[in-house]
Amino acid sequence: MLIEDDEEIASRLVAGLARSGFTVERADNGADGYAMGVEDEYAAAILDLGLPQMQGLDVLKRWRASNCKMPVLILTARGTWAEKVDGLNAGADDYITKPFHIPEVAARLKALIRRSSGIASSIINHHGISLDTGSSRVLHNGEPVELTASELKLLNYFMHRIGRIVSQAELIDHLYAIDDSRESNTIEVYVSRLRRKLGSNVITTVRGLGYRMD
Repeated sequence: MLIEDDEEIASRLVAGLARSGFTVERADNGADGYAMGVEDEYAAAILDLGLPQMQGLDVLKRWRASNCKMPVLILTARGTWAEKVDGLNAGADDYITKPFHIPEVAARLKALIRRSSGIASSIINHHGISLDTGSSRVLHNGEPVELTASELKLLNYFMHRIGRIVSQAELIDHLYAIDDSRESNTIEVYVSRLRRKLGSNVITTVRGLGYRMD
């Protein structure tokens, strides 16, 4: 999730993060961003501090008060050490000041998501599958595997949730932004492709509930 009121900065971030494999949903004010954070599950949030309707620091404090544990990266023009301390003490996980470089933002987001999933390394290994979340390189039994952007997003999501049942609705939310056309049967197609490329038993169908990577 991106909460940023500057249209130019937001457009740049949405496009750049999409190239890095992220699906981004945006709010342009603090009130809407706060509501999105408590109503839906996001892998991480990028939060500006100078927002209309509700200041970013207030959004963050209210999230943490409501036990919202989503990793939060503050991205703002406010760069004094005191403001950084205030943001971190309010519950932020990381802090970047404007101007920024999108590859750094993407790398910090990936690190936050790994840590929130209990994964320290950028390389995740599981049953012969190796996923480098930094370079998006995938190996199967030591051999490189070519995946489409959507297949890679799906595999990355499963690899961060090994042993957990993931519903089809959750996967759709991860793959597509709100404004995108969403079709549930596309998930079945992508799961089938991953099984074909990585092994028929790599993802188990749990009837009536979703899918699980064991």
